[in-house]
Amino acid sequence: MSRDPRHDLLFEPVTFGPKTTRNRFWATSHSSGYPDRPGTHASFRAMKAEGGWGVVNTGFCSIHPESDEYPWTSSRLWDEGDVINLGHLTEEIHKHGGLAGVQLWYNGMHSPRYESRESARGPSGLPSNVFPERNVYAAWASEDDIKALINMYVLAAYRAEEAGFDLVEVSGGDTTVPLQFLETRYNKRTDRYGGSFENRARFYVELMTALKKAVGDRLAVTTRFEVDTINGDHRIKHFEEGLGFMELMNKEGIVDLWSIKIGDYEEWGEDAGSSRFRKPNWAAPFVAGARDLVDVPVVSNGRFTSPDDMVTAIKAGQCDLIGAARPSIADPFIPNKIAEGRVDEIRECIGCNMCVSRMQQQALMYCTQNPTTGEEYRRGWHPEETGTSPSPSAVLVVGAGPAGMEAALTLARRGHEVHLRDSAEALGGHWRAVARYPRCSEYGRLITYREVMLEKHKNVSVQLGVPAMSAQEVLDYGAEKVILATGSHWSPVGLGPETHEPLENVHADLPNVLTPEQVSAGKPIPEGKVVVLDGDGHFTGFAMAEIAADLGRETTIVTNTHDVFEYSKFTMEMPNNKRAMYEKGITFLRNHWATGYAGNVLRLFYLYRDTAGLYETAPGQWGRRFGDDVVELECDALILTTSRVPDDSLYWELIERKGEWAEAEIDGVYRIGDCVQPRHAMDAIFEGHRVGMELESPDPQRPLPFIRERQIWGAPTIPQLGDQRPVVEGELLV
Repeated sequence: MSRDPRHDLLFEPVTFGPKTTRNRFWATSHSSGYPDRPGTHASFRAMKAEGGWGVVNTGFCSIHPESDEYPWTSSRLWDEGDVINLGHLTEEIHKHGGLAGVQLWYNGMHSPRYESRESARGPSGLPSNVFPERNVYAAWASEDDIKALINMYVLAAYRAEEAGFDLVEVSGGDTTVPLQFLETRYNKRTDRYGGSFENRARFYVELMTALKKAVGDRLAVTTRFEVDTINGDHRIKHFEEGLGFMELMNKEGIVDLWSIKIGDYEEWGEDAGSSRFRKPNWAAPFVAGARDLVDVPVVSNGRFTSPDDMVTAIKAGQCDLIGAARPSIADPFIPNKIAEGRVDEIRECIGCNMCVSRMQQQALMYCTQNPTTGEEYRRGWHPEETGTSPSPSAVLVVGAGPAGMEAALTLARRGHEVHLRDSAEALGGHWRAVARYPRCSEYGRLITYREVMLEKHKNVSVQLGVPAMSAQEVLDYGAEKVILATGSHWSPVGLGPETHEPLENVHADLPNVLTPEQVSAGKPIPEGKVVVLDGDGHFTGFAMAEIAADLGRETTIVTNTHDVFEYSKFTMEMPNNKRAMYEKGITFLRNHWATGYAGNVLRLFYLYRDTAGLYETAPGQWGRRFGDDVVELECDALILTTSRVPDDSLYWELIERKGEWAEAEIDGVYRIGDCVQPRHAMDAIFEGHRVGMELESPDPQRPLPFIRERQIWGAPTIPQLGDQRPVVEGELLV
């Protein structure tokens, strides 16, 4: 297939500073959790270069132990050891023709510093509003300290050059120290670095000037700038100081390229806006006019997955290059697929922010759409190449939800004869209903990508709308291997995470008790007061509450967790969840759980109604004094998002008849996804892919070992005790 001529614009080279990128695709810096695993990190970033991205950036990279982000895992440019590890990363990116960029990061008052235990410096000695619970401050920086900060950046840039990077990007987003100087809420100074706009901009200008002087003839010197911090009237507003700062810096001629963003560190979920609240290119009004103010290229993000949208943004003067973080994770091969006219094969980001959630939990980043994310090195997986099975077989996959679809697709790509069966009339399993929830329409991309790809493989027989299979029908089918992906369902009796018992007088057969499946299927929600009992903590309970509120029901959410929809704090959706709830009059009650439901009264108990002290409750018996207080909540209808239950009966029936497998010529029966245990779709899809890749292993039900990267005891360390750190105090190094 040939490229659509309308997309030729995307493949024009762009020059910035001393560098030229081969096209207009810019893989933006984003965290991954991989940097202390150099093989994993290098292979992950290099896959984007292999997929055609012209520039591939690291995640945020700490320039000095004063900006230690632990327990979050950042890249670092502290010493020669970091140069060695990042040198491997740049080498891998260069192998595939990409330019390698590193984002230089010093976060001052917002750096936890839980490993280095050093003191950070900043414009004012203020506590962090991002981590108020961590008791994190910055020390007020004297003018000598300001020189030291600039020297830290310069030394990091020299190390970046030694490591083979083509560009250094100063993070002027996420409320890093350049923004802390620029923003009035952080900068309380009265000297020449505080007060007026020009004074507050001075640190940023001097920093970029020093970097340009140090490495600017060899490396491109760029910045990622927060043109609007979004949050509150104290913010940097794009139509005032945001665009004004870009104009000021442009006059100085010290920036080779701007990568512009919105949203501060406190709520960077606005920059990484989920599809539930932000549609592609949602930031366009905030960055409008930026391109007209500067004489160098501009990068703009917007969760772009459509090449038509990319071309439109460039032709409209919004930007010169298309920046992407999450889309480049979901499909590292977007540029190549556009170049080759395979647009229908793009694995589009669904905007679920599960990748963001992993970073927020200080974990390794994974992706719902792309199960190979982070597995390129440690499992040897490739997003576009599965290899061919050494022993192809006939495989029956029962269940066409997320796990079943991914398993079937992976098996087909590896040359197996695949039979995918489901009693539903369409692919997708429960996810098809999820994609119809309020705000969740882009989640449907998970299904459409696999529909398209399954149709391209002639060795897949997709059988939909067929009766649910019995154990005997599986035995008689004639498959050599059987994979069960039969999913799960919401508990109809309110089984939940606190009591682990059904609720008294609760069953979804009653007209005033509903599960999400029933709501999706059209079961009426009675009028009056509706309670959503939520033990799930993600998006389903919120969707049910919105559906009820939009019908005019007086809606209350009751949850056992400390905050409402607590997982959404990891996906950066909680603030907007609460805003939407406030707008729609949805109330909530936290740290409570139910015991039963009678008439129109839901009986609840407070989770901490027992005593804080431990007492001798009876002679020789110690414990808490248990409370029995009950809260009664008026409730005309109860919607249960309490827990999910595996649909695993077919699996256990087949296990009971294992003695018949040989006669039926079945080599093995395996189960994947929710019918093993309910989980995020991200993990169900991963398991479907893994079983497809490892079907020839001795026990496909259990994963093969992956490469673990860790220091082996007895090997030399960098640095060693007694090594000296380069001096940053004193006059500027350039």
